[in-house]
Amino acid sequence: MMGPPTWLPMLLTATLVSGCSWFGGDDDDSEIQPAELESFAEEVRLRRVWSKSIGGSDQKFWRSLRPSASDEVIYVANHQGQISALTVADGKQLWRVDLEVGVSGGVGYGADLVMVGTIEGEVYALDADDGGVVWSTQLSSEILTSPQSNGEVVVVQTIDDKIYALDAESGEERWQHDGDAPILSVRGTSSALVTSSMVLAGFDSGKLIAFNPENGSLIWEARVALPKGRTELERMVDIDGDPLLVGDVIYAVSYQGRVGAITRGTGRNLWFQDSSSHRSPAHGQDQIYVTEADDHVRAFQAGSGRSVWDNEGLFLRRLTAPTVFGQTIAVADAEGYLHLLDSGDGHFVGRTKVDGSGVGATMLSRSDRLIVQANDGSLTAYRIEAR
Repeated sequence: MMGPPTWLPMLLTATLVSGCSWFGGDDDDSEIQPAELESFAEEVRLRRVWSKSIGGSDQKFWRSLRPSASDEVIYVANHQGQISALTVADGKQLWRVDLEVGVSGGVGYGADLVMVGTIEGEVYALDADDGGVVWSTQLSSEILTSPQSNGEVVVVQTIDDKIYALDAESGEERWQHDGDAPILSVRGTSSALVTSSMVLAGFDSGKLIAFNPENGSLIWEARVALPKGRTELERMVDIDGDPLLVGDVIYAVSYQGRVGAITRGTGRNLWFQDSSSHRSPAHGQDQIYVTEADDHVRAFQAGSGRSVWDNEGLFLRRLTAPTVFGQTIAVADAEGYLHLLDSGDGHFVGRTKVDGSGVGATMLSRSDRLIVQANDGSLTAYRIEAR
């Protein structure tokens, strides 16, 4: 007997999570409002260096694309299938191709490949030098993540919680793993962490699993969060933020679960703290930064997990994942404001309005540039200036 369509619970969950005022499920919660922005004495100024239009989308639930970059080149896509390469320094376009497909996942960059996934479950690998299509491969379902590569394999996770390793030269499948998705999950998946010796993926079950990249054999698995509660909604513990590798330590966070540090070699737990997030953590100044589900921005000591600070001033403003930018932490919100927080204690040091369409994509920090992709498709580079 066929079960309910897989997109239905995912879409329902996306509404619950992105609505930001339904966390508890009580009638009174619907009246909770996002925090009003309060004025403060700005310590730095964000200067717009350049801005380009790459085209947007009216499909709000597709807003999963984010730019990727080398040290000198940014790779960016829109949902209509246009992929572009621009210089970090001045935004000059190096190449642009039109795949004429509905791109829903990406952009991934690695080993001279630019990679995207589509709503139909196709993966495209392009030559990073000129944008030429190297290969394309059909997978099981929609792709909302950024494909990753170590030069030998391209690793992609699909919305049905399956992970695929494809040959980097031909796109042929080498191996796959089924994460056994729960009945209800947040709409989204994390991008795998791919090195020469390990493929690390987070799943909707709250597990983090390390695979041998050559054949998919299991190296170790660790549980970031354990499902709790009586309802499927309460038991969601998805890992939708990308795992982060710093030296020999992996940092990961789950929804309705924990943030923690795990050893790279064996998956041994180093520390855990209660947290809830469906965004990727960031690392800088020996701290781990997390945008939590209620849009608190928190910092934890990387070595011990001790809570360092908690900024509550952006409550329910639908923030992006944090990005370390110099000595500050950058987050952007659904109204299009870009906020800079001091990495030491979390107080606000700068703010600017990017675009009224809002910002949902994770930002990039390259050299002295902060790259921001707004929901309308504009791509803007900022730098910090002292006031």
